[in-house]
Amino acid sequence: MRDDAKQHQFKNAAEQHILPAGDFSFWLRNARNSLLSDNGTDVACGECIACCSSYQFISIRPEEILTLNAIRRDLLVSAPGRPKGHVLLGYDKKGYCPMMQNNACSIYEHRPLTCRTYDCRMFSAAGMTTGYETTVRIFERVRQWEFSYPSNLDRAEHEAMKAAAKFIREHASCFPGGGIPRSSGQLAVLAIKVYKVFLKEDGEAMPEGCILSNAEIADAIVEACKRFDAGRGA
Repeated sequence: MRDDAKQHQFKNAAEQHILPAGDFSFWLRNARNSLLSDNGTDVACGECIACCSSYQFISIRPEEILTLNAIRRDLLVSAPGRPKGHVLLGYDKKGYCPMMQNNACSIYEHRPLTCRTYDCRMFSAAGMTTGYETTVRIFERVRQWEFSYPSNLDRAEHEAMKAAAKFIREHASCFPGGGIPRSSGQLAVLAIKVYKVFLKEDGEAMPEGCILSNAEIADAIVEACKRFDAGRGA
């Protein structure tokens, strides 16, 4: 068999390997709590290092003292558009985080908060399993995640989150200054914050073509995001 055929066969096999992502509503509650408390998430990464080897810039806040002390200063640059003291950790010529040694994080106990809260299941939760601006390596992993739905609420909340991500991406002009997230990760996080806009009071997903105008939905999303962010650290 030719090498390229073998690679194609291996890729198909990898994509067909299912990884249990957990009950959707349980995952969603934990994801929201993580965003509010900065406690991090529990992801069954196994041997996967896709997010550590995908040309990612890692944002580090000035209050992350232990993390900053563990990283050489010459590996950090000021974060554009962020307040003084916020920095970025880049990547090497192969796209790997410079803190990776022998395919493992050398500062795992003091890794940045960005890494602690990163959960690639959010892309699957937002219905972003292909065609978005992040690396192929990450989305090969994303396509393997599969949520379970023990109740109608689990499925309704998943549909609501996917609807939120889809609306935001397709209706940028409805938001002030067209201000929607630029990255797929930021879009998925926003969908986690505002999914309830697309959930009816009875716990059912909002059907397409509801009576609200696109502008009204956009306003509701902005307000939902403000309310969520106001709860940080509370």
